[in-house]
Amino acid sequence: MKLGVFDSGVGGLTVLKEIKKAFPSLDLIYLGDTARVPYGEKSKDTIIRYSLECAEFLIRFDIDLLVVACNTASSYALDILKEELDIPVFGVIKPGVRKALEVSKNRVIGVIGTKSTIKSGVYQRSLIEAGSVVYAKACPLFVPLVEEGLTHGDIVNKVIDFYLRDLKDTQMDTLILGCTHYPLLAEAIKNYMGDVQIVDSASALVEDISDFAKNEGSSSLRLFFTDHSPSLESFVEYVLGERYKLEIAPMLCSL
Repeated sequence: MKLGVFDSGVGGLTVLKEIKKAFPSLDLIYLGDTARVPYGEKSKDTIIRYSLECAEFLIRFDIDLLVVACNTASSYALDILKEELDIPVFGVIKPGVRKALEVSKNRVIGVIGTKSTIKSGVYQRSLIEAGSVVYAKACPLFVPLVEEGLTHGDIVNKVIDFYLRDLKDTQMDTLILGCTHYPLLAEAIKNYMGDVQIVDSASALVEDISDFAKNEGSSSLRLFFTDHSPSLESFVEYVLGERYKLEIAPMLCSL
C-alpha cells in the first residue's frame, strides 16, 4: 500500500514521521514544495493551484491515500482535492480540532498558524461551533525560523514572545499548532506558554487514517523536494532521525 504526503516545505516531515511510526510497513512518498515555501503568504487561488500540482505529482506513483500535511493547503484546497481525486484525501485541520476539544478542560482554545490559515477561519469556525472560546494568531516568522533550523535559543524565544505575548495572558488551556512546521518549535513554545496543552495534528491524523491505511508494503520511503537548499539534508536527518536519499521533483504542472 502506498501513501503520499505533501507539504509546502519540510514541516510535513513531522506528519510523515508519525505515519511511518504507526505504519512501518507502508510505502511512503513525500513531496516538499521547498521552492515555493511558504504557502501561508500566497493567495487562495495560488495555494489551490500549488496543491493540485503537488497532488498530481504524487498520483503518478499510484498512491492509495493522500495526506495534505500543510495546514494552509488543507484550509483552502482540501475539498477541491477530494473532488478531483479518486482516492481518500486527508487534511490536518479536522484531526487537530478534534484532539484539542478532547484535551481542553475549559474550552478556551488558542490556534496559531500562517497568515492564510488564520485568515481562512477554518479552525476558528470549527472550534466555535463546538462551543469553544477561540484566540487565533498568525505567526508568519515561525516557518522561516524552522526552515533555517532555528528551533531553540534567544532569537526563537524573542520571536515567540513577540507573537504569543497576548495569548499568554488569556484563560486558554489548549493551543493548537496550526502549521506542520510548528511542532519543531513545540518545546520552546511550551516553555514560554507554561501550563497549556500543546496540540499538533500529526498523532490525531494517524487515528483518522487508521481505517483506510493498511500496514502493508515494503517499508520504502522516497523523499522529493522541489528545491535542494544547502541545509536540507541535515534538516531531514534532524526530523526523521536518520539520513535518507533526497530526490528533486521535476517541474510540477497543473491538473
